[in-house]
Amino acid sequence: MDLPVIETTLRGRQLLSDPRLTHGVAFTREERQAFGLVGLLPPAVLTLDLQAARAYQQFSAQPGNLAKSVFLTLLRERIEVLYFRLLQDHLAEMLPIVYTPTVGEAIQHFSAQFRGTRGVYLSVDHLGDIDASLRASDLGPEDVDVIVATDGEAILGIGDWGVGGIAISIGKLSVYTAAAGIDPDRTLPVVLDAGTNRQSLLDDPLYLGNRHARVDARSYDELVGAYVEAAGRHFPHALLHWEDLGAANAHRVLDRYKDQCLTFNDDIQGTGAIALAAVLSALRKGGGRLADQRVVIHGAGTAGIGIAEQLAAAVGEDGAMDGRRAIWALSSRGLLSSSDDQLRDFQRPYARADEEVARFARDGAGRIDLAEVVRQVRPTVLIGTSGQPGSFTEEIVRTMAASCERPIILPLSNPTSLSEADPTDVLRWTEGRAFVATGSPFPPVTVGQETFVVAQANNALVFPGLGLGTIVARASRVTPGMLRAAAAAVAEEVDANDASAPLLPPVDTLRQTSAAVAAAVARAAVRDGVARRDETALDEAVAVAMWEPAYRPLRPAR
Repeated sequence: MDLPVIETTLRGRQLLSDPRLTHGVAFTREERQAFGLVGLLPPAVLTLDLQAARAYQQFSAQPGNLAKSVFLTLLRERIEVLYFRLLQDHLAEMLPIVYTPTVGEAIQHFSAQFRGTRGVYLSVDHLGDIDASLRASDLGPEDVDVIVATDGEAILGIGDWGVGGIAISIGKLSVYTAAAGIDPDRTLPVVLDAGTNRQSLLDDPLYLGNRHARVDARSYDELVGAYVEAAGRHFPHALLHWEDLGAANAHRVLDRYKDQCLTFNDDIQGTGAIALAAVLSALRKGGGRLADQRVVIHGAGTAGIGIAEQLAAAVGEDGAMDGRRAIWALSSRGLLSSSDDQLRDFQRPYARADEEVARFARDGAGRIDLAEVVRQVRPTVLIGTSGQPGSFTEEIVRTMAASCERPIILPLSNPTSLSEADPTDVLRWTEGRAFVATGSPFPPVTVGQETFVVAQANNALVFPGLGLGTIVARASRVTPGMLRAAAAAVAEEVDANDASAPLLPPVDTLRQTSAAVAAAVARAAVRDGVARRDETALDEAVAVAMWEPAYRPLRPAR
């Protein structure tokens, strides 16, 4: 493959210090002569392959996951191509380091261990600076494909970490590149600093963010609005990806902008799509119609309702009169009820009328708990996004399995310690009949003479390919049809005739999965009328669009 030549005026140490252009000791003798590097490097010339092998040895020697995260961060600051080559070669091993869960540790130490200024920091206290801040990125209107923005309020399972949330945007974009080949130079991480309610940060003299409590809804909306407007003006073709917004804002922000611009919330739509993919895969393996499923979701927050929306839409498309009637969702106050005056707006479509559940038993606080819902509803699909470890008890799982030959059970809460059930228990309680996918990685499970590989419902199976698909199609919006196409493409990457295969593709085939997702998403964009290109040769267009971590030839600019 012929790589494009890059012209540069940089010479000597300036070139060696530019992480986007430097090749380190991979510079050839001729390149060293041409760019004034003679004597600035040891005499040996190592290929990228050898550099990657040495870097992997160094990575493996680090004493723990946080140290490995620091190593990778520093490597990226030195030689970006080598960083992405290493990440791509060892994606299954390194994904938990550059993203969840280890990125959570890095975020908690962000201010104390601040090392660089990658990304753009937008402050609610200085809305007038937003335009200049995006302009300072030195990127033009045709130069950005994806922007990941967070407000740092709901980081993974660790909550509000303010300006440190920039690390989640950086990590997410690393996955976009490693998994789907989105050019890292065409991405932009952003943090929307609306303050923080974490007192330990406000009391920390080293904290680098706005030193005040989170602002009210009106001020927050002004910050978000100013960002969306400026981003749309500076980077009109970029996908605006929202990450880890708080529950009070995530659905509201998405609903406000999803019909106005190319935007996507991974916690809502990505989580919903990967859960739908797991259900579709289970039905391909075990048989049955999506329209006939009864779904119980334990945890009606941002992720849980995002899953409900994806499943309800797909169930409706499959022939049900109203897909939402197939969903039974529970919050910390039990089954969602229309008489509950504490419901959030995004929960209301899934609330059940009191007369509909009059026969359901209630506890002393008047709640209808998970065990009672399972007993009454007899679900075929049970999904956990509650963060309540062990809440899928033996009684609940056995009750479900008694009325369902092949139950689909998805304990999706992260990390492992918060999982609603251990897959070993689920498979043992169901005599190996259950289809299981988890939010965190678990080892294979043996029940009797059969060994089951447990699928991980990782959003990385969806969002990188979705982003690439929008780029290839030049889409103006992310439609429900594009999300369903992404879910179906993930499910179709699994061999439905292989009983031992997990429900979802493994992370180590992520680039293959992302390419399939991207092509399916691009075709859906064309069908939905939001694409700026036709459907001709989309698979080839996806392959061409995928950036590879290889050193580009350099030519001295005159």
